[in-house]
Amino acid sequence: MNVQNKKSKKDPSEMRHGYTTGACATAMTKAALLALITKEVPEQVTIYLPVGQFATFQVESFQVTENAVMCETIKDAGDDPDATHKARIQSTVRLLNTPDIRIDGGIGVGRVTKPGLPVPVGEAAINPVPRKMLYQVIDEVKEQYSLTQGVEAVISVPDGEEIAKKTLNGRLGIIGGISILGTRGTVVPFSSSAYMASIVQAISVAKEAGCDHLVITTGGRSEKYAMQQYPDLPEEAFIEMGDFVGFTLKHIKKQGIPNVSLVGMMGKFSKVAQGVMMVHSKSAPVSFSFLQQLAQKAGAPADLVEEVLQANTASQVGEWMVEHDVPQFFEELCKNCCYHVIAHVKGGINVSTSLYSMKGECLGKAENIHEINENDWYRG
Repeated sequence: MNVQNKKSKKDPSEMRHGYTTGACATAMTKAALLALITKEVPEQVTIYLPVGQFATFQVESFQVTENAVMCETIKDAGDDPDATHKARIQSTVRLLNTPDIRIDGGIGVGRVTKPGLPVPVGEAAINPVPRKMLYQVIDEVKEQYSLTQGVEAVISVPDGEEIAKKTLNGRLGIIGGISILGTRGTVVPFSSSAYMASIVQAISVAKEAGCDHLVITTGGRSEKYAMQQYPDLPEEAFIEMGDFVGFTLKHIKKQGIPNVSLVGMMGKFSKVAQGVMMVHSKSAPVSFSFLQQLAQKAGAPADLVEEVLQANTASQVGEWMVEHDVPQFFEELCKNCCYHVIAHVKGGINVSTSLYSMKGECLGKAENIHEINENDWYRG
């Protein structure tokens, strides 16, 4: 008898780290500048990363013209491949007659069109830490070779405009390509730092756009329903928080935005209703005993209340409540979400919650709740 062994998951400590677009751009800038000075393109270059370690990058291809050198590497995201994994990152460097250093974006690097990002409107979307890395590496090479001329480095990502369609850049007002990112220089496997950073940026953009009401959703489908529910709000007001409910709410409170609406579905919002603020499937299981008690509180028939414990998913519980016409269940669940949100951010915010089915049917709402009613708050 053949026994097929189940493939074991990698130990996180054994996972291979990758490198950010900022680190790749910095390395290729160093390679191209060295080539201009020495008249020889290096096969590889080593740079020092903000995380406090050295890293070596291969020059995969290059192009030498009369006045400039372009060097290219292929981004490796390690064991946590993202939208930019395997992207071609290029830097084209030329010398200037003036002593200054200029950093800009070329093809495939987005340009900022909305305020609220760490890069001013009109500039290439090269974030502060990568910019600092670029300036530093240019200064180091200039000093090493006693170069008095200035330097211009233009960062390009040939497929950047296509890659950007898989990111939140369009919503953030970054047009024409990807952002050059990275605060560490390395990509940590299975970290959520990039997504969390995009949430923070989206909230900042909304704040700068004058939004005093944000709508946060767990994904694209719930966002679609949210936009139908709030048609008068601008695009900037809608933020996909993914699983990071608590993280998103705290940043909204920190920015002083007074009104927030949560729009989602049974699976994740049944967790929020219990006070779970990280709703990834692995973070916390759905408590069917909690849903059972909530069904009882909502006045569901006794046999249905008993059946809740036998459900396979929270969505199935929702389907049963619809079939047995228990709308109060969804209202109770939405109110519980609001109460836990207010408790999580320690008040000072007006909260609404809307619950939808997978097909887009609004199952229930709780609107404009700004304080906790202890007599109405069921905590299981």
